[in-house]
Amino acid sequence: MITNIAILASGNGSNAENIARHFMSSPKVKVALILTNSQKAYALKRSRDLGIPCAYFSKEFWQDGQAILSLLRSYQIGFVVLAGFLAKIPDIILQAYPQRMVNIHPSLLPLHGGKGMYGDRVHEDVLRCGDKESGITIHYTSEVYDAGQIIAQYHCEVKPDDTPDTLATRVHALEYEYYPRVIEGLIMKL
Repeated sequence: MITNIAILASGNGSNAENIARHFMSSPKVKVALILTNSQKAYALKRSRDLGIPCAYFSKEFWQDGQAILSLLRSYQIGFVVLAGFLAKIPDIILQAYPQRMVNIHPSLLPLHGGKGMYGDRVHEDVLRCGDKESGITIHYTSEVYDAGQIIAQYHCEVKPDDTPDTLATRVHALEYEYYPRVIEGLIMKL
């Protein structure tokens, strides 16, 4: 039986594309839908280029959640992946996907997490605080930003001459390597 997954992305969509490519030849997992809350998200173009159905929803639809949940159900989505998705997930969707919705964060939570902490803001904060290591955290999505149960963390060194960009490059490499694998492992346990 195939598990259909939906990916939620707000921006560039490089993680969404990486995950989609990872599962392209999988007999058990299919990226069936990519959703975004930004009309300008490059993730929309990536999904179209990959032949994956995609949709944009306005803020009102995200906050209500009914239309999104209906769409997820129409695609028989069994697992939801957040990949650079910045909007709060409505409770109705969280309740429909308990332990079946994951997020990735570009730091070692609980450090440098919470509302407004994403992208370069996180890397700047890591450097400002003088951390010796950073990395990624994959966690279940909850009603509080970056507070869901941690599933896995992967580390990288913070070098003395790092900039937000150089640190981001190493963190992205961890995301691309490990996020699809962790998702696959979780789905295989369902």
